[in-house]
Amino acid sequence: MSIKEGREYFRSLGMEDRVQEFSVSSATVELAAAALGVEGARIAKTLSFKTADGCMLILAAGDARIDNHKFKEKFHFKAKMLSAEEVLELVGHPVGGVCPFGIKPGIPVYLDISLKRFVTVFPAVGSGNSAIELNLEELFTCSKAVEWIDVCKLPE
Repeated sequence: MSIKEGREYFRSLGMEDRVQEFSVSSATVELAAAALGVEGARIAKTLSFKTADGCMLILAAGDARIDNHKFKEKFHFKAKMLSAEEVLELVGHPVGGVCPFGIKPGIPVYLDISLKRFVTVFPAVGSGNSAIELNLEELFTCSKAVEWIDVCKLPE
């Protein structure tokens, strides 16, 4: 899977024209922020974690970090991120382009409240040089999120 699946997903929603592709990498929060000309915190990074059933995705603000205590309290297991190979195999997008759009079926998606500081955010669309600007309602709907959660900490 790749930008092709991401574009197809947004085409099915009538939103493909909002997908942005860059001539430069947007594979990290810093690179995406530079490509878009926005603060890094507004990049909705997608974090992939191992679960008993495979994996789950959590979208968080670009400046947020997983709080291991909050994560364990919420999910009742220790946070363990997938390797790059596992991400591609289980989610279907490469590291740097991981997003909740056009992914393999059955993967639960959660949105961290660190994103709620912004009117719009920029998740990737399946490649290390893509993004789409979505408001929080669109993000929740388009990502098919299970719920908003609080498992991150922000820089002090």
